[in-house]
Amino acid sequence: MSSPEAPGTSRARETSGEPETPGTGESAADAEAPSPAHVRAPARLSWQKLTIVPAMLVLLLLATWLWFQQADLDAVSENALSNGQVSQALWEHIELTAISTFFVLIIAIPLGILLTRRAFRKATPVAVAIANMGQATPAIGLLALLVIWLGIGRKAALIGMIAYAVLPVLSNTMAGLKANDPTMLEAARGIGMSPMGVLTRVELPLAVPLILAGVRTALVLNVGTATLAVFGGGGGLGVLITAGITNQRMPVLVLGSILTVALALLVDWLASLAEVLLRPRGLDL
Repeated sequence: MSSPEAPGTSRARETSGEPETPGTGESAADAEAPSPAHVRAPARLSWQKLTIVPAMLVLLLLATWLWFQQADLDAVSENALSNGQVSQALWEHIELTAISTFFVLIIAIPLGILLTRRAFRKATPVAVAIANMGQATPAIGLLALLVIWLGIGRKAALIGMIAYAVLPVLSNTMAGLKANDPTMLEAARGIGMSPMGVLTRVELPLAVPLILAGVRTALVLNVGTATLAVFGGGGGLGVLITAGITNQRMPVLVLGSILTVALALLVDWLASLAEVLLRPRGLDL
């Protein structure tokens, strides 16, 4: 049996700053509630997000440059890397990635919006099946079929890259729009917003995080798929990789591979920053 508390003990606790337990005068809800001074909104950007990947890229490119300084390049390797061929291949690779991603966005996002509308929902299985076929088909096989159909050139490479990268953006657009709270949409309609206003001012802003995640995936896919454009006459860093393999020149192969990896990491980092910066305020990260 516990002894009664001495008079003045509670007052002593109050003056000494010792917290009371829920059973000694303070409710359980008050005890569990966090102090407002300790509640902080999550940071949208941190120095880790801004510096780690660029630092890794700088170290990777620096190590590659140091390795090339002591590498023994014969006439075949020098010929493959001279006359601005490296910068030309890199620029062609960036162009292929940017153009294909642009067309992926203008195809997949509007299509995803249409397929979530009531009038077009019956076409959803067919559209998703076609997009699945585009990504399930091996990229090199799809490119070969397009070359047979369209001939050698950049057009065949771009169509193959677009078909290969549509699915992530399409599926994420549909998932983001379907995940919106129906009561919020009904409230928007209840205050007199038009269907287009509900779409542009409520549905799409809430779906932005998922859509941007799909765009990020498509970008990285396009960087990798663009290396196969060389087999269709599309150029890109695949020119260096295939030259290194066919001529059995390791420096050329290493340079093409390192530049492809560095470009993929840079694109992924830029897309991750875009996910943070373009996310509507108020949504949890």
